[in-house]
Amino acid sequence: MINLLPVLQKEKLLAERNLKLVFISGIVIFAVLISLGLLLFLAKNSISADLEVQKIYTKQKETELQLPRLIDLEKKINNANATFSELSLFYKNGGSLVDILTKISRALPQGIYLTSINANPSLTQFSLTGFSKTREILLILKGNLEKETSFAEIYFPPENWVAPIDVNFVVNFKIK
Repeated sequence: MINLLPVLQKEKLLAERNLKLVFISGIVIFAVLISLGLLLFLAKNSISADLEVQKIYTKQKETELQLPRLIDLEKKINNANATFSELSLFYKNGGSLVDILTKISRALPQGIYLTSINANPSLTQFSLTGFSKTREILLILKGNLEKETSFAEIYFPPENWVAPIDVNFVVNFKIK
């Protein structure tokens, strides 16, 4: 095909064609940029929504994990309060552990050794476990405990009286 148009006309057509290409290219690039912007906006919103869901899930899990700790802490506080109440009651009643232990030590004759002293929380009942060289020394301990006016309901189990020597014994009594 032969182009018989003058050179000026050819250049004008070429310029229009280039302008149309630039315009179309600009529209295509602009559309791509708008599409890319929309995609980024959607991705940002999707990630933000997922992040909010994860924050809510994390807070819920933290609450679930702290709940057992709070229950344990509440139990410890309740136990401590009960102990303090018992101690307060004991001190209000005028009892003194030192006085009781002093009276117990005065009642112990030579040849008796205690291995343990147990008391209930309100210090109204005691249990002594120990060793006596002979049954006669154990009888002296029984008599000494019965003489003490602060002790009541003194009980020696029958097993304490079986062996004549090297007696392992248990005695229970209450504090008046």
